[in-house]
Amino acid sequence: MIKKVQQFGSDVKFEMSKVSWPDWDSLKGSTYIVLILSVILTVFLFIVDFILSKIISIIM
Repeated sequence: MIKKVQQFGSDVKFEMSKVSWPDWDSLKGSTYIVLILSVILTVFLFIVDFILSKIISIIM
């Protein structure tokens, strides 16, 4: 069992050495895009929910 865990750790280390990590500027840019799109989606869903709830309250 210990040999399997050691082999797994070795395999993980080998695979992680092949990963290309983004630089700091690219990471910040991607984070800003995700945050902005999340805010836009939140506002859009809030507006749609508000409109649909008003329509339902008028119908009922």
